[in-house]
Amino acid sequence: MPPDWLVVSDEVRAAVAAGRPVVALESTLIAHGLPWPVNLETARESESAVRAAGAVPATIAVLHGAPTVGLSGAQIEDLARAKGVRKASRRDLGAAVALKQHAATTVSATMALAHAAGIRVFGTGGLGGAHRDAEPFDISADLTELARTPVLVACAGAKSILHLPRTLEILETLGVPVVGYRTDVFPTFYVRDHSPPLPVSARVDSAREAAALFAAHTSMGGGGAVLAQSCPADVAVSAVEFDRWLHEAEGAARAANVTGAKVTPFLLARLGELSGGRTLAANRVLIVANARSLAAEVAANM
Repeated sequence: MPPDWLVVSDEVRAAVAAGRPVVALESTLIAHGLPWPVNLETARESESAVRAAGAVPATIAVLHGAPTVGLSGAQIEDLARAKGVRKASRRDLGAAVALKQHAATTVSATMALAHAAGIRVFGTGGLGGAHRDAEPFDISADLTELARTPVLVACAGAKSILHLPRTLEILETLGVPVVGYRTDVFPTFYVRDHSPPLPVSARVDSAREAAALFAAHTSMGGGGAVLAQSCPADVAVSAVEFDRWLHEAEGAARAANVTGAKVTPFLLARLGELSGGRTLAANRVLIVANARSLAAEVAANM
């Protein structure tokens, strides 16, 4: 049974109780990661993709101070339209509850609330991680959450704006499996051909293998795991193009003194502008693909 402080929709509660596949979906992409109306359209497409694969979607957020698992269509639209929504990692959940705020959940907060609701699989775009600049010291809470919370995160690797080798080293130190889905190379969000290629810790070639690996990991006391598939090739961008756009976006962030939790949304928005919308389109495609062909399929095999 979920704890009293957690609001769980009737559909999600019934599916978890019956052992049917359920996929958690985050809300940061709705309130911070994508512009209106692409944010609402992507959230709806992700939920539809999960349903088409035979699973129940559970979009997660904090609404008026209530941690909520399984937002309604109207609640998702309200969040997509709202201004000034808090961006909440696990650290921020207590404050959002106490102050009765709306909060969009990052990977770490979504994992925590999904686990409290009994959900074992979570589909998202890309992980947070270690940022490229050594100063200020900035490492996402997503990484430590993966070490302690037994939820499988289906994604397209870590966001390309990050220091990816450092991110993988931290995950190794924390004992988090980084599993490639039909790939031996760590996917790098919507960028193809990262140089040098970054190896994954294991490879699986089916949803059944992924589910079995995660079951073995958690049976031995492990926390979460990363299951990463490559961005669809027809929308991926080249590393040369991306590095040029990112250099300009980072310069704009420094000039505007953007820090902390605002850095990632700022950079993603600026990349969308500099790429003529290509990174935005790729982000949308990979989010839906991860929900449908990865998270929902693995959930169905657990």
